[in-house]
Amino acid sequence: MNNINDTIGKVDLTALKRSFIDSLSNKEFKDYVDSLKIDYDILMKYTSSLEDSFCEQKKCLKCKSLTMCKNDVAGYKYSPIYDGKVVNFSYVMCPYKKQNIERLSYQNNLEMFEMPKELNEASFKNLYVDDKKRIPVIKYFKEFMENYNEDNDSIKGLYLNGSFGVGKTYLVAALFNEMAKKGVHSILVYYPELLRSLKSSFQNNSEFRSRFDSIKKAPLLLLDDIGAENCSPWSRDEILGPILQYRMENHLVTFFTSNLDIKELEVFMAITNSGVDKIKSRRIIERIKQLTVPMELVSKNRRG
Repeated sequence: MNNINDTIGKVDLTALKRSFIDSLSNKEFKDYVDSLKIDYDILMKYTSSLEDSFCEQKKCLKCKSLTMCKNDVAGYKYSPIYDGKVVNFSYVMCPYKKQNIERLSYQNNLEMFEMPKELNEASFKNLYVDDKKRIPVIKYFKEFMENYNEDNDSIKGLYLNGSFGVGKTYLVAALFNEMAKKGVHSILVYYPELLRSLKSSFQNNSEFRSRFDSIKKAPLLLLDDIGAENCSPWSRDEILGPILQYRMENHLVTFFTSNLDIKELEVFMAITNSGVDKIKSRRIIERIKQLTVPMELVSKNRRG
């Protein structure tokens, strides 16, 4: 019986070796096998699994996003894992899948109100690097990330003004995404739409108060496109004023983007359908100055 088993074992071993050698005739497959740095005597027992792994590896080389994944299990690659004795095959998570999980995790720290969905993907890695005018703003953001601490009362946000389409909102969103990865909660608000929303929910006191309080108390806040709204005594004195006052008193970091510079915003805030009130406008501007560092971004329109 032992002699028969030995004979069968030799036949099986020869067949495995022949199959393995045949597969190695494919140069791409051979290069893949060689890259594993495992002895052929071990690998020849796993030819079929290696071929499956090789096929998925080839698909991964052409893949540019999780949505393009063609593997049997989306977001995973069938891969050999060698423990020094045997080779086990398992599904290993690809970088795109890992990034997607991390993104979903950190984006729990990021709230957006009426903002473009693509800002969820805003990143400093994707910034245009052909415009030196952006450098001071980017430098400010990098220093902000290094120095930010919720207990640091001296840190200020940014009042970033500039012309339409130069990337003001994207820059702040990139910063907030980075801060979200560090566990810092932030809210990005398209300010003109916020006012319309608050006005429509004014009769529902609990809904109004909940939204208003979350914006007032967010550790990081962006009021985007301020100066584009229809200014009224209500929006200026009952909404914006209390938000700024609370954030100033509690040292909460606040960012603004606008097409208007600070002086232009002061003129804008003074004129409402009830007349001109320079004093109340001045109060708003003084609070903004207390909360922010003013910077201007002058560049070409990147939209369209």
